[in-house]
Amino acid sequence: MAAGYDEIADWYAEQFHDTQHGEPGHDPLGIGRALRELLGGGDGGMCLEIGCGTGIHAALVRELGWAPLGIDLSAGMLRHARGRLPIARADAARLPIRDDSIPAALAAMVHTDMPGYLGVLTEVARVLRPGGVFVHIGVHPCFCGGFADRSDPEAVVLRPGYLDVHWTRESWTDKGIRDKVGAAHRPLPELLNAFPAAGLTLERFTEGGSPLPVTLAVRARNRGTEGIQTG
Repeated sequence: MAAGYDEIADWYAEQFHDTQHGEPGHDPLGIGRALRELLGGGDGGMCLEIGCGTGIHAALVRELGWAPLGIDLSAGMLRHARGRLPIARADAARLPIRDDSIPAALAAMVHTDMPGYLGVLTEVARVLRPGGVFVHIGVHPCFCGGFADRSDPEAVVLRPGYLDVHWTRESWTDKGIRDKVGAAHRPLPELLNAFPAAGLTLERFTEGGSPLPVTLAVRARNRGTEGIQTG
């Protein structure tokens, strides 16, 4: 199965390594801060990264005391992840992991690549142990999307389109991801409602980036199969 990122994997690895790895003093999107605040320290247990891409978050996950394991659909991206963490090529909507088996999971800057994100969250809830933690870090649905023009570093211009669920390649820049592989958009309520619908209890939130937030991060926990909404 081909993945959209296969064709741009080398470009992505070169362009985005220095903007997302979250080293102290260099964390423009707040990804590193969100991981430290929401994932927190581990005791050597596994942290599954869904859509791990080139594996650039693995070092911080390991620094926090977790054993990272990455899955991604793109063989091209996984080629760059080798050596950073153990990896497997897999569909996030069909995780090759048994039920209730891992203590933590992470999805960083990938939910807009997954039109069926509710199904992904349902899979997360399935593989997490009861009480296991899931950290979602993604582009902020209120201030990023085809409707948002961020070309002025001091302001963000928002046009109609936020309220619609859609897939688009429209972008204010030709140096980003959306214009190359497209991106899904969901308004904030639809995104947040997907967590409890999948059986995950929302716990905490944080935002990152400026002048208006670029990222929205969420910590949730698996509440067990009894809490999943079926209708």
